[in-house]
Amino acid sequence: MDIRSYRDSDEEAVIALWDECGLVVAHNDPSRDIARKLAVGRDLFLVGEVNGEIVASVMGGYDGHRGWVNYLAVSPDHQRQSYGTVLMRAIEKTLLERGCPKLNLQIRRTNTAIIDFYNSIGYGEDSVVSMGKRLIPDH
Repeated sequence: MDIRSYRDSDEEAVIALWDECGLVVAHNDPSRDIARKLAVGRDLFLVGEVNGEIVASVMGGYDGHRGWVNYLAVSPDHQRQSYGTVLMRAIEKTLLERGCPKLNLQIRRTNTAIIDFYNSIGYGEDSVVSMGKRLIPDH
């Protein structure tokens, strides 16, 4: 798998990937999520390609205190080939180079397979309550 930065022409393929992986939910417009990411830290949005086809993505962020990962996705046809691990290591390396001391991510409790994946690559559950407030509704 080749890893590269997201390009504007990737939007349709990336959204299709997210949809295939069950990451698109009613309260988040994926096109808006992409546009928001491109406005802030565009270089932390990576895609993985196999034979010119986008098969993986990861969206990273860093606020100077903590790093974040969103939209890690690997096409079901390409899972179990370490692509998710490779993408996570790439975003971790980039964030570490920026001085990021800790990386956070959120997982829906019902997504037990991805919880197991993150555990397998060294992530653990923090003793925190994740809270949110939508400031701009997408729908």
